[in-house]
Amino acid sequence: MSEAHPPVWPRAGGAPVARARLREAPEDFQVEEILGFSPAGSGQHVLLQVRKRGANTQWVARRLAQLAGLPPRAVGYAGLKDRHAVTCQWFSVDLAGRAAPDWGCLAAEGITVLQAVPHDRKLRHGAVRANRFRIRLRRVEGDRGALAAALSRLATRGTPNYFGPQRFGGGNLRQAAALLLEGRTVADRFRRGIYLSTARAWLFNKVLAARVVAGNWDRALPGDVLMLDGRHSLFPCEAPDEAIQRRIGTGELHPTGPLWGEGRALCSGPAAALEGAALAADGDWCAALAAQGLKAQRRALRVMPRELTWDFADGELEVSFTLAAGSYATSVLREVVDWD
Repeated sequence: MSEAHPPVWPRAGGAPVARARLREAPEDFQVEEILGFSPAGSGQHVLLQVRKRGANTQWVARRLAQLAGLPPRAVGYAGLKDRHAVTCQWFSVDLAGRAAPDWGCLAAEGITVLQAVPHDRKLRHGAVRANRFRIRLRRVEGDRGALAAALSRLATRGTPNYFGPQRFGGGNLRQAAALLLEGRTVADRFRRGIYLSTARAWLFNKVLAARVVAGNWDRALPGDVLMLDGRHSLFPCEAPDEAIQRRIGTGELHPTGPLWGEGRALCSGPAAALEGAALAADGDWCAALAAQGLKAQRRALRVMPRELTWDFADGELEVSFTLAAGSYATSVLREVVDWD
């Protein structure tokens, strides 16, 4: 993990069929959170659906707390969203009997509150079920027919569920090394969590890359751990049969890879051997993550872009799709388009 920048992870479909420009303006990358529950309609908290432009999630959370006259811990959110985008996400504010402020005064700062609904608890990380993306690619170069065929394959086969480059940016990988291998103290709990997640993401991507190269990222190996689509339910599969492979082919099940931590490895046999070989040079990272008390988890190796549509117009391509929470739109698009 000594690389200064993440490598170009291997693509499942070979070289991209087109080139384009991405994020020339924040409006070119739009994201909408889809919660996994409905607001309660009563309670001391208020759920705010917020549209923001050119702002990161933490900054918006701080502004909401300031406006309400509350400490930052009174504001919750379910996930981080890109700064260089237009995003629609949910926040909770614990008003605890206080009158709600005028949320509309934040509009001048690029923050628009679309809904304010009473709720009975703080919004916690991971409460998002999915994210809906609408992305405009500009100055597209490539055969339109080949691009349409490649997009169609994404809808039926899915794509490798790599953590995107956003996870490794800003020196996070170097900071993770300082924390885990050099014993550096990180007092900020949020930053410490980011660095630990970065290390786990790197190891996961290495395992996924090995399976992409081997051509088995979207089928079960003996000893694999499988995940039900849309849920985190896991079960080991020592001997995958035709029925299992068929369910994987339809997108109902996915093979998984490790999010490293302490605890018994669920995979076995050839699947465990492949993971061990992929991480043979990273034993110090694995041991350090386990020593942090992180619980070993699994992540799907594949993500299915649902409700995938696209439209060509005047040298531009607009793509819309829905992804399970935690998956990256950039990791989907890189399978078919190389962008600046």
